[in-house]
Amino acid sequence: MPQTVIPQLRISSAAHSLKFYVDGLGFAVDWKHQFDPGYPLFIQISRAGQTLFLTEHTGDCQVGGAVYLIVPNADTCFSEFIGHGITAIDPPHNTPWGTREFVVTDPDGNRLRFASDLAEERRP
Repeated sequence: MPQTVIPQLRISSAAHSLKFYVDGLGFAVDWKHQFDPGYPLFIQISRAGQTLFLTEHTGDCQVGGAVYLIVPNADTCFSEFIGHGITAIDPPHNTPWGTREFVVTDPDGNRLRFASDLAEERRP
């Protein structure tokens, strides 16, 4: 099933945030929209079939959002991010509800929680 909801996160600087999302987390920029030069940017990014909107528009949403992203293996994902210089605020750990999760924050303080189902991780 294709993704049916696209989370939107407020960013203050597209140039700064894209370095984090693209270089650090491995997202690709799908497209950018800007009404005119100097106006705020609205950007769609995607990684491994997951899409996010990033917006510089102050009226779209507030900084400090959170997104829960399900990944095949949290530890593999964590290692990839750390290899690109990303620091987690909450390293990988098992939860009482049967997932393995870690949290990173973007340059504006938006939280991205990456999680995998422990039962799925144990499968060969």
